[in-house]
Amino acid sequence: MNKIIIIFGLIICVIIFHSFTESNSSPVSQNSLLDSLEKDRAKYVAIVLEKIKGKENLPVDSVFKNLKMFKGIPAKRLLGIMDLAYSRSLGVSCGHCHNTDDFASEEKNEKEVTRQMSAMTREINNNILKNIQNLKSNPAVINCTTCHRGQIKPALDLETK
Repeated sequence: MNKIIIIFGLIICVIIFHSFTESNSSPVSQNSLLDSLEKDRAKYVAIVLEKIKGKENLPVDSVFKNLKMFKGIPAKRLLGIMDLAYSRSLGVSCGHCHNTDDFASEEKNEKEVTRQMSAMTREINNNILKNIQNLKSNPAVINCTTCHRGQIKPALDLETK
């Protein structure tokens, strides 16, 4: 009987220890993930900037192939939009939507989903929000971060503390 109590006690100690080390390591792991995503995005931004050197201020649709959005903006600005508005808002790097060896490729479904989600955002911003009376923010606007909060899957619940 004493052996069972000792074994049970050890199991409880292991579970408690594991729960403390798990919760204490999560922020470090999350920060490491964010750092690696940041480095990965910076790497691809640098690669693309090098490829478009001297064309940074030309219209984006004259610099990149297969562009279906953002026509007419400076090419360099597109990189900022992709990095801030999309990648960071979803907590991903370039390879989530793109074949990083061929950014014009349509092989990843996420690229088309992003286009459709952008169309939804434009519809909400341009046609729905402006017709809502008495909003405290003027002009009211949403973007990817409004729902995604740095996660691929949009937030559907509030985080509990």
